[in-house]
Amino acid sequence: ANRMDFDFNHIAVPFRMQPGLRRLPDGASHLTPLAADGRLNREKHVVFEAGRSRHAVLGFDPSLAINSIVVQARAMSATAQFNIKTPLELAFEEDLAVLDGATGTLPWLCVCVPSHWAPEDKLGLDFVTVHTPVADNAALRAASSQLVRLVTGGRCWERFVWTVTPSPRYDQHPRRHRRADWPVMDDAAAFAAQCFLRAERQTFFPVGQGTRQAVFTIRVMLEPLAHAIDTPAKARRLHDSIASMTDAVLAYKGLALARRPLLDWLRTQFHR
Repeated sequence: ANRMDFDFNHIAVPFRMQPGLRRLPDGASHLTPLAADGRLNREKHVVFEAGRSRHAVLGFDPSLAINSIVVQARAMSATAQFNIKTPLELAFEEDLAVLDGATGTLPWLCVCVPSHWAPEDKLGLDFVTVHTPVADNAALRAASSQLVRLVTGGRCWERFVWTVTPSPRYDQHPRRHRRADWPVMDDAAAFAAQCFLRAERQTFFPVGQGTRQAVFTIRVMLEPLAHAIDTPAKARRLHDSIASMTDAVLAYKGLALARRPLLDWLRTQFHR
């Protein structure tokens, strides 16, 4: 399996629902070439070919945003030759959206592998409404207009989110795929062997060209949990973060049933 490009320092202890935005230098990379083989490519192909990847508010012209994505792609390393004929869905690992700073809404989405959300339901909604389902979201809601101003203000930003899931599937659109059940096992090691660490790197970069728009990128990364936890320090950090989650967060992340076997297994990894 591929190694996940994820730093465990992004796992907060104690866990908090927070924006966690970090300023990126202007030349930072936002796009990852999509490998020609592998599960992510196959899953993105299915959604793209079904015509279900793009959603736009009536009358919104995404051409300036797409142009800024092309500019970003061409700034990538020489090995990542971006072919303008390749659909965005199949050129990059990232899913893409436009956040409009003038309205605080998402007028355009190009999303194949959402994490338990339906892109078509978020279209045209303001930032607060988009995040209504998020648990313990009071701080996020209070800061939402400030956040929108920040990430559409012409600079580049990044944040990371993560969870543990029993599903190896990238595409977790709630109407395409029912949420996978946790395995019922008394053995913590056997339980952990059925689990995956799922992380997202999310970035914002400016569209510019006279707009107050930002391109929002979402790169989903998946790795078997037993591969990802390869040091005692990682085991302890993930353990302490999950142990500190509120019931509301556990429910939102779908981790309530998994909490006890996950913590039991992670403790066995403290002294490897």
